[in-house]
Amino acid sequence: MPHPLRALFIDMDSYFASAEQHAQPHLRGKPVGVAPMLVETTCCIAASYEAKAHGVKTGTRVSDARQMCPGIKIVEARPPLYVEMHHQIVDLVESCIHVDHVLSIDEMVCWLPYNWRTREIVNDVAEQIKEKMTSTFSESVRCSIGIAPNGWLAKTASKMEKPDGFVIIESEDLPEKLYSLELGDLHGIGSNMELRLHSHGIHSVRELCATPKHTLHAIWNSVGGNQLWHKLRGDSVDDYADEPVRRSISHGHVLPPDLRHPSRAIAVVHRLTQKAGTRMRHHGLLTTTLELHLSYLGKEGWSSKATFPETMDSLFLTKTVKILWKQRPHQGGAIRKVNIVLGKLVSEGQYTPSLFEPVQNAQLTRLNEVIDTVSTRYGKQALYLGGAHDAIGSVQAKIAFTHIPNIEVED
Repeated sequence: MPHPLRALFIDMDSYFASAEQHAQPHLRGKPVGVAPMLVETTCCIAASYEAKAHGVKTGTRVSDARQMCPGIKIVEARPPLYVEMHHQIVDLVESCIHVDHVLSIDEMVCWLPYNWRTREIVNDVAEQIKEKMTSTFSESVRCSIGIAPNGWLAKTASKMEKPDGFVIIESEDLPEKLYSLELGDLHGIGSNMELRLHSHGIHSVRELCATPKHTLHAIWNSVGGNQLWHKLRGDSVDDYADEPVRRSISHGHVLPPDLRHPSRAIAVVHRLTQKAGTRMRHHGLLTTTLELHLSYLGKEGWSSKATFPETMDSLFLTKTVKILWKQRPHQGGAIRKVNIVLGKLVSEGQYTPSLFEPVQNAQLTRLNEVIDTVSTRYGKQALYLGGAHDAIGSVQAKIAFTHIPNIEVED
């Protein structure tokens, strides 16, 4: 029995670069690379399609991008702009169809109502979204839309005709419509899985689609293989039904030259620790581990981990990171990048407070609440622990594609 159209997937095209082209009209139509900082040794975190035509992509070193694409404009990333535009885009799509899941800063999925599951109606919806995108912003801000019987196929469809694409995969199109894709084009098949498929004699999407379910189960060594078999056939197996369980919170920063000396880098470490603590409390979580990762210039990287009873106290986390910091090798070595990871998170509802020192615990909880309240009301730099002072203003919010910063919580 054929499956009806069920999912509409929206993928913004070169989002960070297109946001800059919209905000800075003189960049429109020109090759643009977005970098975390304006130094030649960092990498592009986004590239416009004009730059991609010259081979520049995410991860390309800035100095290499200038050689590959003479005349490319390198601009410094502005996360607050991207977050603000992201929320405007979500509201824009919501005015056309309900957004069920925001998957990242540049992706969202919508489930089609029962009476909207015809080609004519979904054509109209996609056209409305694209027209509103252009009228609200500019032609620089574009999206690709995929529509299919399940969310996985809709995501696949959204990648097939970038930029500004619109692809519908109907049940009767399967599996032939997928044959033009490479194995690595399919969501969930990374380089390691592609090698594993090759070792089983599967070298194309056509061969993958013809592979029995039990063979895919054996290759994946899990139900993931079974699920892929169903997804390829348009069965209703979606990846977006539930909110993911948050297992860790991390913050990292590539240090500009003036912050690479340990005497300056420690302030960044403290700032990242406080940011992670604030974000953790915002989500009602506690942590039991703290990891510190350091990357050195010209030397091997280092990391260390501390384990402790459940806490959400920034003072305790600050003391812990100071202990780890003293254990680092290359005491005078220049530090290129720092990372903080709070792990093994538990929710407040699953946490039993200690029976010892209840008054002190209550005071610390109140102190953290005051810090968070003042920071939310008067700005993130209004109140903070002193160890982070030298990094204030130098560590801005960054956007991982699966994490959208809350501007009220993160800076």
